[in-house]
Formats: sequence, C-alpha cells, structure tokens
Amino acid sequence: MNKILIGRKVGMTQIFDNQGKVIPVTAIEAGPCTVVQVKTTETDGYNAIQLGFGEVKEHKVIKPIKGHYTKSNLTPKKHLREFRLNSVENIKIGDELKVDVFEAGDKLDIQGTSKGKGFQGVIKRHGQSRGPMGHGSMYHRRPGSMGPTSTPGRVFKGKKLPGHMGRETITIQNLEVVKVDLDKNVVLVKGSVPGAKGAILKLKTSVKSK
Repeated sequence: MNKILIGRKVGMTQIFDNQGKVIPVTAIEAGPCTVVQVKTTETDGYNAIQLGFGEVKEHKVIKPIKGHYTKSNLTPKKHLREFRLNSVENIKIGDELKVDVFEAGDKLDIQGTSKGKGFQGVIKRHGQSRGPMGHGSMYHRRPGSMGPTSTPGRVFKGKKLPGHMGRETITIQNLEVVKVDLDKNVVLVKGSVPGAKGAILKLKTSVKSK
C-alpha cells in the first residue's frame, strides 16, 4: 500500500547532516489520521480511502458530514481527504495511521493550496516587462495589445491578463523525508511545500521517484 497521510504545515527551519551541510526543511505535523470510508471498485468504481484529521467540536460540524461519520461510528474530524489507491486490502474503517508510516529517505508528493495573492496585474502574475516610466509614456504597467480589431474582433482565449493570483492546488513531487519525530508526530521534508503556516497538506508516496 502507498504511504499516505494528512498533515499540517508547521513552518520551515534548517538542520545539519553528518557532513555539517545545512539542509532546509519543512516541518509537517502528520497524523494521526482515522480511516473514515473505504471505497472499492465493486461499490464505487475505484479504490480509495477517506482519512479524517484534526480535532473539532461536534456542534461545529454540519449535519451531512456529521451523518457521514455517524454511519461509520466515528467521532467527527476537522479535515477529510480522499486518497486513490491501487488496492485497499487489509484496510478497515476505524484504522489509525500515524507518522511512523514514513521513514528517512522516503520520496513524497505533497499537495496543498498555495498562498492567495488577490487580484494582480500582468507584471506580477505573468512576469511581463513594464513600459517606459517617463511622464509622457502613458504606458507603464498595462497588459499591452489586445490583438487585431476587425478580424477576429475578439480577445483570444488564454491571453495573459490581470486577474486572481494564487490559492491554487499545487503538488510538489519527489520531496525527500529527512527525519521523522514519532513523539511529536512531525516529519521533516527537504525543501518547501505549498501554502502558509497551518495549511493542510496531502502526503503520498511519490509516483515518479527513481
């Protein structure tokens, strides 16, 4: 079975290896997670499991989600995520997955939501260059030509224009596990991961690791 878990981004720090080299790492509070639902090809058309993570007061859970947990005789969790798997054998509702599923040297794909940056112009959003900054230029940070006027008489789909930036689902692949702290349920991963501090992440065995 693939190694999977839900985690919360704690922040970034650095550690030293045996040769004294500095390694930038992201600390992720991973698990414990409870198996809330098991989906199979026979019943749902694909194999997957749903994991619950984080404590929440029961009166803060909406009724449909509360009923979902009640059906499985489980206490509601704050976050619910689904992971597709090749096989769900030997996995039962109520099983608990902890950070000990990972070990140093594992390669992970980590998915999260990037930081939102609001409405941005083409220079920040797409990296375009600005125009002359002289007072008579009248063209400083604008998006530029919109294309032909009479033919085709419209803006082509996909043109890079100002708009909402950030808050997108992003997956960083092949991140190496440097250290696992079983006492604190924390895994240290080499490099950065999407999202701000406190962001919820999906950790899964890398699909392209060599």
